[in-house]
Amino acid sequence: MTSLQRLRSLGRRGLRSGACLAAVAATGLSLLAGSALTSGTPARAQSTPSIWQYTWGNDRNSLRELYHYVSDTQPQKRAEYYLLVEPKDRGRNGILKLRIEVPKTFDAALDPKRMKFCVMQKGGMTKRTGCKEVIPATIEVSADGRRIEVIPETPVSGKPTVGLYMNVFNPSAAFHKFTVESQAPGMPIPSLVGQWTIQIGVG
Repeated sequence: MTSLQRLRSLGRRGLRSGACLAAVAATGLSLLAGSALTSGTPARAQSTPSIWQYTWGNDRNSLRELYHYVSDTQPQKRAEYYLLVEPKDRGRNGILKLRIEVPKTFDAALDPKRMKFCVMQKGGMTKRTGCKEVIPATIEVSADGRRIEVIPETPVSGKPTVGLYMNVFNPSAAFHKFTVESQAPGMPIPSLVGQWTIQIGVG
C-alpha cells in the first residue's frame, strides 16, 4: 500500500469514528433533555406549595349576606333591628361569643340596655320576625361605638336561629354593612360568619 493509499484509509476511518462520536454525543444530549422534561420538572412542581389558598371565611369582599329586619328605614326614626344568624350561616358550631363590627357610616347611638340576644323567629308570609326567647347574655359596646360583643352566659348550641335585637334611632341615609364573627367553644379565635347590609333612607 502506497503512502497516499494509507492516508486515504486513515481519513475514512477518522471520518467514520468522528461521525460515531457525534452521534453518541447527540444521543446523550437528547436523553439528558428528555430526562429533564419527563422527570425533573414535574417533581419540582409537585414539591412547590400553592401560593394562593382561598378561604371564604377570611375574605371580607365576598361575605355571605345574612337575614335582617328593620321596622322603619327612615333616617332619624326610632326602629327595631333584628340581626339574625341562622344555623346554615354558622354550620353546626355553637356560639361562645359574637363580635359585630359596626360601620363608620352608622352614626347612631348604641345603648346595650336597648339590646337583647334572642332565639329568633324568622319572618315570612304568615309570621313576623321577632324575638321568641331572650338568651341571658352580657352585651358590650366599645367606647367608639364601632364594636358590639355578645357573650351568652351559657354557650348556645348550633341548632336555633339566634340574633341581636336593637332599639335605636336610625342613622343617616346610606347602606350600612355590619360584619359578624362567631367564636365556638374550644376555638381560640372567632371565624367570620357574614354581613348584614342595612339600607336606611336609600331608594
